[in-house]
Amino acid sequence: MSKKLYVGNLGYNVSKSDLEEMFGQHGAVNSAQVIMDRDTGSSKGFGFVEMGSDKDAQAAISELNGKSVEGRNLIVNEARPQAPRSGGGGGFGGGRGGKRY
Repeated sequence: MSKKLYVGNLGYNVSKSDLEEMFGQHGAVNSAQVIMDRDTGSSKGFGFVEMGSDKDAQAAISELNGKSVEGRNLIVNEARPQAPRSGGGGGFGGGRGGKRY
């Protein structure tokens, strides 16, 4: 079963292929992604890597967590499920409340 890992404190020049190469040294990489800012298109400094097995994921965590890449110490751990986002915004239309006279 595959295991998704969170990779934090990435240098802003680290690409998807860099992640695939880095993590591929520790097992099968199913997918890799660097999270990009919607507005600027630049890296947000973190990403996710899906390893082929729990064993591969544990090997990658033990080898890469804390490793210096581009002068930054990586943070590598198991990804946690995304928390549901709150609804935001209300259900009230923009009209004026109260009685009309």
